[in-house]
Amino acid sequence: MKKKTKKFIILIVVSVLIFLSVFLPLPYYIELPGSAENISQYIKVEKQSKKHQKGELMLVYIRELHATPLTYAMSYLNPFAQRDSAKNLYQGNTEDDYQKIQQYYMQDAINEAEYVAFKAANKKISRKYLGLYVMSVMPNSSFKGKLKVGDTVESVNGKHFDDSQGYTSYIKSLPKNSKITIGVQSGKKHLKLTGTTQKLVGTNQYGIGITLADRTEVKPSEKIKADMDGIEGPSAGLMMSLQIYDDLTNHNLLKGRKIAGTGTINAQGQVGDIGGADKKVVAASNAKATVFFVPNNPIPKEVKQAYPDLKTNYQEAKEAAKKIHTKMKIVPVRTFNDAVKYLENTN
Repeated sequence: MKKKTKKFIILIVVSVLIFLSVFLPLPYYIELPGSAENISQYIKVEKQSKKHQKGELMLVYIRELHATPLTYAMSYLNPFAQRDSAKNLYQGNTEDDYQKIQQYYMQDAINEAEYVAFKAANKKISRKYLGLYVMSVMPNSSFKGKLKVGDTVESVNGKHFDDSQGYTSYIKSLPKNSKITIGVQSGKKHLKLTGTTQKLVGTNQYGIGITLADRTEVKPSEKIKADMDGIEGPSAGLMMSLQIYDDLTNHNLLKGRKIAGTGTINAQGQVGDIGGADKKVVAASNAKATVFFVPNNPIPKEVKQAYPDLKTNYQEAKEAAKKIHTKMKIVPVRTFNDAVKYLENTN
């Protein structure tokens, strides 16, 4: 083999290896600190009459990258990077079903944020329970191949309940392997599907055989403009509720501050835990936020015994803040009212 030919082959091989290291997708994702942005560009009351005030409320999000060999290796240089397999991330769902679930989480977060904010501002809003949102269908379910992720179970044997507990309690009361008819909304269609109750994996209980979430609909008395395109999941719930509440009232909550935060919200105003609290602290600090709200819910004793190293979101956030030497105030909250009271009583 001639010397020039040998060099050419080596060059080709090296080029291919470089190309693969940069572009070859691996079955992994990398979570990194993302950004913090003014939430009013995503959600606000359309006809707000209050004057502009200095400061802003900020949602915080995490960057999620599809890993390549190069980015996967480089992620070990970032103390806040976290690697996760695609299998674990999707939890057995297809990518399309995963996206449907993320869209559900976001719409549900918007609904709950509106409800909490309007109630707190003494404004009219109605909330209707639609049924059980199908997150997945278990392999042994008699409705496998009939129900799909994104469908809504509206009734069971002609009965509609006002919460998921009502449905599960009724189904538990039925004899084993009972024939059952469910009313389902699938897209724009309303269907009747029949099957039998099946033993739920890992339990002695019988059910439809789905993992589920509550699906609700709210109708506020004032129009809300919401465009959360590109933002996934429910973790902006708290900050959305604060933004709507701030729009609806004449309270000066901001007082010139850049206020960031994270946490889910439910209809009772409780702030739920989220993932990646440490990464969100970094993103908020980089955006010059001076306040960062974070959930501070206690870890159940039995969970702590099983996972002794598990930390609360607040503990994770405090450790991250210390690591990056930020002066940003880390504020623990458990409810929407905790956050409002803090903003009202501090400067």
